[in-house]
Amino acid sequence: MPDGRIVLVGTPIGNLGDLSPRAVETLRSADLICCEDTRRTRALLASAGVPAPPLVALHAHNEVAGAARAVGEARGGATVAVVTDAGMPGISDPGERLVAAAVEAGVEVTVVPGPTAAATALVASGLATDRWCFEGFLPRKGSERAARLRAVAADERTTILYESPHRVAATVADLIEHCGPDRRVALARELTKLHEEVWRGRLAGALTRAEEGESRGEWVLVLAGRPPAPEERTDEEIEAALQALLAAGEDRKSAVAAVATRLGVARRRVYDLAVRLKHAPASEDA
Repeated sequence: MPDGRIVLVGTPIGNLGDLSPRAVETLRSADLICCEDTRRTRALLASAGVPAPPLVALHAHNEVAGAARAVGEARGGATVAVVTDAGMPGISDPGERLVAAAVEAGVEVTVVPGPTAAATALVASGLATDRWCFEGFLPRKGSERAARLRAVAADERTTILYESPHRVAATVADLIEHCGPDRRVALARELTKLHEEVWRGRLAGALTRAEEGESRGEWVLVLAGRPPAPEERTDEEIEAALQALLAAGEDRKSAVAAVATRLGVARRRVYDLAVRLKHAPASEDA
């Protein structure tokens, strides 16, 4: 008997109309479906008019054993579809260990793409999409959480996080502590559903919104990257800018303020260089 395969199937994150025709056909032809919650998957299959094949629970607490069974079935010739309650298997949901076990066993793995909350929130956020990273759920507490928050704050890429409705306000507060209140952010919930919401603004305002948040449904946080550090200016650049303004008739106080603003350097540094210029010996003509 020829070997079968594992097929990861993306399912709707809210709107059942987002289940693709290819996903429906794959679920219809599967010999076995591994799923997080058999009740939710039966409801999804019923809404798509798909007769349910045998369903096997595959969740965070049994993924190792479930993966072994799925790989064994595929090696025996079965087509094993893998779904989660919503979105793409393996993205903050079971599936990663199963794929690793299948690859190790030489079993074919294919994917039927589908909706993901991360990508949906990212493109709706209004923030940069050219370079981004997915953090998922942060650790709940301790040094590991603090370390991850520091890394997120320092990253120049747009960062996507998931959070539960009961913890989103605390996470936004932690982001303010590490990123400052002015970092841009988008908060998304109920994506693709009737009451879809994407709130856009600064972290300070996001905290107010999160504290008012509904108690149902996970949130997606899309955080702008850290602004690039200002270009380092040399003393020679600063002195040249000062000399040009002083030669044009500006007084020293005004010249210092103007140069500090234009070059993005500390006013104290510009002032110290202005004092040094004042006391520098005049150059002699050749």
